[in-house]
Amino acid sequence: MNDPNGMVYNNGVYHLFFQYHPNSSVWGPMHWGHATSADMIHWKREAIAIFPDSLGTIFSGSAVVDKNNSSGFGKKGQAPLVAIFTQHNMQGEKSGRNDFQNQSIAFSIDHGKTWTKYAGNPVLKNPGITDFRDPKVMWYKPQKKWIMTLATKDRITFYSSRNLKDWKKESEFGETVGAHGGVWECPDLFTLDDNAKKIWVLIVNLNPGGPNRGSATQYFLGDFDGNKFTPYDTVTRWIDYGPDEYAGVTWSNTGDRKIFLGWMSNWLYANVVPTETWRNAMTIPRELKLKHVGKEILITSQPVKELINIQSKPFVFSNLKIAKNINFRDLAVNEKFPCRINLNLDEIKDFSLVLANDVGDETVIGFDKKSNQYFIDRTKSGKTDFQRDFAAKQVAPRFMDGNKMNISLVIDVSSVELFADNGFTVMTTIFFPSKLYNQIHIQSPDTVTIKKMEYIVIGR
Repeated sequence: MNDPNGMVYNNGVYHLFFQYHPNSSVWGPMHWGHATSADMIHWKREAIAIFPDSLGTIFSGSAVVDKNNSSGFGKKGQAPLVAIFTQHNMQGEKSGRNDFQNQSIAFSIDHGKTWTKYAGNPVLKNPGITDFRDPKVMWYKPQKKWIMTLATKDRITFYSSRNLKDWKKESEFGETVGAHGGVWECPDLFTLDDNAKKIWVLIVNLNPGGPNRGSATQYFLGDFDGNKFTPYDTVTRWIDYGPDEYAGVTWSNTGDRKIFLGWMSNWLYANVVPTETWRNAMTIPRELKLKHVGKEILITSQPVKELINIQSKPFVFSNLKIAKNINFRDLAVNEKFPCRINLNLDEIKDFSLVLANDVGDETVIGFDKKSNQYFIDRTKSGKTDFQRDFAAKQVAPRFMDGNKMNISLVIDVSSVELFADNGFTVMTTIFFPSKLYNQIHIQSPDTVTIKKMEYIVIGR
């Protein structure tokens, strides 16, 4: 699996579609896989939703609830779900054409169980751009029209429609701003509240060109008037600084909550990671908010509150003094994975938390005071020789000032997701120990006191 697609909430159900190759554990002809959940934590695998056809394979896209039945696909008062996706014609690509990606739609009138492709596909034909894909559609209420945010090679192109079938170009954005180390992909456009003011957020994924090599997710803040996106500035900002969050977008139809989900891998090595019966996964769903740091406004990310549904009662430790090293077993804690570890400190010092096993593999997560950076070091994490860039130390800036620091780590058997300073700094990293990690310890070159630590086992 790779990119999350068609994320929509409807009738109490979160739908997650995703890029899926059912016949192999490496990338191939794309279908839309499908999973559903009532809480974004417990998932049910559904049947494949959308299959390739004569127009091409099914690349990334989005889904909406057409509440007003603008498409005419609804029946007997039932608002249809409409999926908007890129069809990739592999024969056209091989023959050297530049119009082999076009936008198509499909609809469901049984709450997403089955899908019917529109007979008039494609609804948006390619004008001659080799990378013309990943439509993210939202309803723009002030002008009563749909807005499609489309990745078009090195920029974003906005289109509008009254009925999801007939599309008109509105404007372009981004040719000369933001990160351009690779092709722009998988965009998203939505608003977040800032002290009762609506601020528009434009997410743009790109591959490569991320802050720690390979693919990553950048964003812009600004205004959108139904025609044009105008950024407040041209600073490059990242939703997640780790190497292993990509193609992240948000669920539609979730009201005031904006919930983000990314694919937990990187195109540098996604096809060769050393797994046997599966390949790749998604991040924890994350709630996005805007917060201020000095004169800056940044997006923060935190695990959704629903994660508490599978968390055990925490082991809580107060004023824990770390003199060089302390093992969790010294605290009468029997390490189990997955788990969540929350740390609160009233002093800023070098320290790290180490995940380890009995054969010397370790992943090190910590903070470096001199550089004012968080880091995750998987250089000695286990199996790393499948790709030359995998064994590396990744870093991310600390945005908060002052001497108070908090870190929340969601740790699984082959991944860690770091949320620091209430979600200002976020990192996602995968690892593949040669033997499962079974030890956790905290270390520091100085003596550091952790004001409060919570260790929480995560179950199902």
